[in-house]
Amino acid sequence: MKAQTRNIGLQVKAPEKTCEDPKCPFHGELPVRGKLIEGTVVSTRAQKTAIIEKQYQHFLPKYQRFERRHSRIAAYNPECISAKEGNRVLIAECRPLSKTKSFVVVEKM
Repeated sequence: MKAQTRNIGLQVKAPEKTCEDPKCPFHGELPVRGKLIEGTVVSTRAQKTAIIEKQYQHFLPKYQRFERRHSRIAAYNPECISAKEGNRVLIAECRPLSKTKSFVVVEKM
């Protein structure tokens, strides 16, 4: 049983709970690298998956204005973090975990 929390190399708070998940960046062997994205959880229906929505603005040169856009990213949701719908979270890029998941939830804000 692994009770020790690993240092993942990011300035984030480690979760209080522990888990036995091999795909957890804190208690398993999953390395994180690349992008960090902050967003809101909009769905947790799929098992161990959270859909994160990121809001951003896109500039339209013709009208000299910004429009609001959003993108949805599927991320792995470890048991020790277990983010729920409506939570603000930080996700980090990792190796591909499935066809659509290349991010993992690392912190609830």
